[in-house]
Amino acid sequence: MDQVIRARYVLAHSEGSHVWLEDGYVAHSDGVVTEVGTGAPSSTAPVLDLGNTVLTPGLIDLDALVDIDHLILDAHHEPAHARELVGSVDYWSDRPRDILTPEQRDVLRRFGLAQLALHGVTTYMPIASEIHLGWNESADELRHLADLTREWGLRGYLGPSYRSAVGAVADGERTFVENAELGETGLDEALRFADELAEQGDDLVRPVLLPCRIETLTPRLMERTAEEAGRRGLLVRLHSLQQPWEREVIIRRHGMTPLDLIERTGLLNDRLLVPHALWTDRNSKLTGPEGVDITRLSVAGVSVIHCPLTTFRYGDMLETFNEFRDAGVTMALGTDSFPPDLVRGMDVGLHASRLLYGPGAVDLGGYMEAATLGGAAALKRPDLGRLETGASADMTAFSLDDFRDGVVEDPLRTLVLNGTARNVTHTFVAGRPVVRDGGIPGVDLTELREQAQKVFDLLRHGYSERDGRGRPVEDLFPPSFPVRGA
Repeated sequence: MDQVIRARYVLAHSEGSHVWLEDGYVAHSDGVVTEVGTGAPSSTAPVLDLGNTVLTPGLIDLDALVDIDHLILDAHHEPAHARELVGSVDYWSDRPRDILTPEQRDVLRRFGLAQLALHGVTTYMPIASEIHLGWNESADELRHLADLTREWGLRGYLGPSYRSAVGAVADGERTFVENAELGETGLDEALRFADELAEQGDDLVRPVLLPCRIETLTPRLMERTAEEAGRRGLLVRLHSLQQPWEREVIIRRHGMTPLDLIERTGLLNDRLLVPHALWTDRNSKLTGPEGVDITRLSVAGVSVIHCPLTTFRYGDMLETFNEFRDAGVTMALGTDSFPPDLVRGMDVGLHASRLLYGPGAVDLGGYMEAATLGGAAALKRPDLGRLETGASADMTAFSLDDFRDGVVEDPLRTLVLNGTARNVTHTFVAGRPVVRDGGIPGVDLTELREQAQKVFDLLRHGYSERDGRGRPVEDLFPPSFPVRGA
């Protein structure tokens, strides 16, 4: 429908960069922005006045958890204990299974998708906790997620994940259980799904290849992924350059660094999206010339998906956001865990980087650009991530009406320093409302949360089933304080 949306602060786009408009408006028709400005619009469409609100381009989350169980269960453990949570070699060799039924996984997906929407995300690329699966994600589940994405009106870049090995633990040490055949069949299923989506030609739901972490893939599976992605013009997201253990495994197995392996297998190109990229030669823990890896990523046109909140919670930090950006690397943002709050991510990323690397390591405007323009560039979608004539009418509205939001100095600084993504009241995708007045029309959030809690409890107990020592949940996840009965 045609509409004019007014807000106290509009983050518009002009001459290649974001600019603030005070007491501004965005007019849209048939899903496309027709006018952005201040004063009286030429459009005679109905007006929605959002009042004391910050209206931005729709947020783009390219490492989005459409799931429940992640980080809350493992980020707080000491390393030895955390290693064992991946499950035993015996479990993954003999009896891996899907912990949830299809109906329970439907609840998990709905819960995760609702969280993304309510936190202001309008475009997402999902991740899932494969630890609860028998091995790979199924295309049927992704078909269902595609239907749900269309029903709710979000944008999704979807594909079932696949892998040829799974991380496991034996005698307290990390290792792998390998099955190259399952990796190949997983890719085959992902390609069939991609072809189906491409044939449907739906702008809201597009295909992408989503292999699991680099250390769980054979070189041949990586090569096939590169070949098939090139043949179909598909984006590939590959979790890599993430941690020292990954680097050690790749060097030991293949005699080269992870980035060398990515290049050798044909994946180092402008269709590649790399979540994290924490462990490049820019990392101060590595020796040798600094910046060569960043230059290679830039020259190849690779996009990096920075997940500052999750990275911080695991005790790490990107070195450094501005260096990647200044080298010409496309920087996008992801959440990678719960909550899918890109505003909190900006806050944590900004201040942790300044503490560790100095004031010049990052700037807040760069983070907002990554959440909008950077994500759009990574997706090769110049119609996303900006509010200007001709762009898609994807928008996120953050209210500053709560007394606790304080006074406004700069709209973005006020939102990030004083608020969170819980300030979101409305979102729009191609002009269609997804979130209205802080809710999702037709979705009973109270009931969904109750269902999700039951599913989460099942996921938690799944860790005991995978544990090599058969420990109960209470031992694997001890409470923060002792629990006493009445």
